[in-house]
Amino acid sequence: MTSFVRILSAAGLALGVALTAVSVSAQQKAPAPAAAPSLKEGSPAAIAAAKEILKMKNASAMYANAVPNIVLQTKESLLQSNLNYQKDLNEVATIVAKNLAGREQEIGDGMAKVYANEFTEQELKDLVTFYKSPLGQKLLASEPRAIQFSMSYMNQWAQQFSEIVNAQFRAEMRKRGKEI
Repeated sequence: MTSFVRILSAAGLALGVALTAVSVSAQQKAPAPAAAPSLKEGSPAAIAAAKEILKMKNASAMYANAVPNIVLQTKESLLQSNLNYQKDLNEVATIVAKNLAGREQEIGDGMAKVYANEFTEQELKDLVTFYKSPLGQKLLASEPRAIQFSMSYMNQWAQQFSEIVNAQFRAEMRKRGKEI
């Protein structure tokens, strides 16, 4: 379970970084991104089942620190070009974090809508039943470790494969009389 929380924390951090990038790019007056695809409105029962699934999967751990992380990253970004306002920005970060505390729940609500958009109400109810079954409980308990090992394997494979790619680049460049 500890490794699952670490994986979810890392995912939460990645989410925070991604959201900060959106925030910073908005501050830099970048062109507006394309609108997110609209989701069909799920029934209250579908949303409730989706929220139950997300609760069983402890999905909230992924975004539990989203607000403080985004506030911190935004403050750090603003500090880079406003060093003389460090004291003020530190104070404002505390105020902003307090004002926006709890907003991370919007992520959970959005995730529930995504599930309700991707699965029928009955499928969601069936998933709840599955996750409550012995096999579903085993999946909930074992999946984080399997994901961790899978990520480790993928990283190891990518490292070895990049060496092969690098060697081929060098070989092809040697054929052209250029050592790199």
